[in-house]
Amino acid sequence: MNPAIQRYLDKRTDLRRWSLETDATQGVDLVVVIPAFAEFPGLLQTLESVSAASPEALARALVIVVVNHREDAVPEEKENNSQALVALRSWSGALRLGLVDAAAQGHELLAKEGVGTARKAGLDLALSILAENGRESGGLVCLDADTTVDAGYLDSLHAFFAEPNRWAAVLEYAHPVAGDSAETEAILYYEMFLRYYELGLAWARSPFAFPAIGSAMGCTGMAYAAVSGMNRRCAGEDFYFLQQLAKTGVIQRVPGAIVRPASRPSRRVPFGTGRRVLEFLDNAETACRFYAPESFCVLRAWLEIADNGLESSGELLLKGAAQLNPALADFLTRQDFAATWTRLQKEHSGTRRMAAAFHTWFDGFRTLKLMHHLRDNGLADHTGFSAVCEILSWMGQALSPTPQLGALDAQRQLLEHMRKFGQEQQEWGMARRF
Repeated sequence: MNPAIQRYLDKRTDLRRWSLETDATQGVDLVVVIPAFAEFPGLLQTLESVSAASPEALARALVIVVVNHREDAVPEEKENNSQALVALRSWSGALRLGLVDAAAQGHELLAKEGVGTARKAGLDLALSILAENGRESGGLVCLDADTTVDAGYLDSLHAFFAEPNRWAAVLEYAHPVAGDSAETEAILYYEMFLRYYELGLAWARSPFAFPAIGSAMGCTGMAYAAVSGMNRRCAGEDFYFLQQLAKTGVIQRVPGAIVRPASRPSRRVPFGTGRRVLEFLDNAETACRFYAPESFCVLRAWLEIADNGLESSGELLLKGAAQLNPALADFLTRQDFAATWTRLQKEHSGTRRMAAAFHTWFDGFRTLKLMHHLRDNGLADHTGFSAVCEILSWMGQALSPTPQLGALDAQRQLLEHMRKFGQEQQEWGMARRF
């Protein structure tokens, strides 16, 4: 077994807390992990969609479902999970299935645990399977219980991870656009918001310009151990997991694999699809907002200042930031940039190492914090869809006229345009940049 993976399994997991119920794991070189919290019977539709694969792909893949709830779950949620467990234990489909019961008394998630812990439980067990089979470069992939996939999903994943030197992956995604007109417009907006931010970061040349969708990400067993596995966050676990993968290797898109996350409104987590859909349904005119395109201009110029001034002092770079945008300089001062820059220069000799150290510090999370700081200090969000069309025009993808609220056909056209253009972005991460 690879020493790094052995160390991770020995020190960073709690494999005795939950066990894996499955018939056999021999020959498995791809594991898909699905956390399921009160998702019966829709979970079965997800499994059926994954089953649409070749016999060869099915034979080499295992799907682990982590049925989970916290100790304080309401009776209806616990009963739903009980029904899911019964159905999964009697599963007779072609898909090779594994089950983790994190809903039984004494094995429930703790009060502050959530989807991150559920993902980690399944992924840790999955890593041990890859290691036992000598397939450390095999794939560990995340999916959600309310997300279906297009036919050939497993075949595409097998083909991707079969190539040498893979590290991490994102999959193409498309939310089902359905429901009444208000619900349709809500999901059209939300997916455009996700893609707008990704395209803005790409235009700004950030190494963190990738989609952070929990049901559309994966990595090799080696990469998983290298980033110390999945975090235990109750929300945003996908964002932080992919951020760590981007700092350590190249994230690539899986050709031919499409996931379709549910677009239902939900209050389960403080942000994400369900919450943003609810906000839009409550008040479309105030909820339909995008970061000001000028914020990406500030970001791009700041990254250029840092990358071109690797041998300059932190104070000099702060002066350049102040000339660019006073709110940027204020943000960097609050982040203790000057002292941090001095420390990084002492610890990392050579411009290549220094550049990587800077982008490790000024990562995806700090980038997002900057966007919020700029929004709150002079670069207010744009309402409506003009910001989307402006960013697209900067990238040579002009589309007019700008859709208006209520013009669903025009909004669908804009989203399809963004989807097609987004598929052209193939690789992300610091390793690609440096």
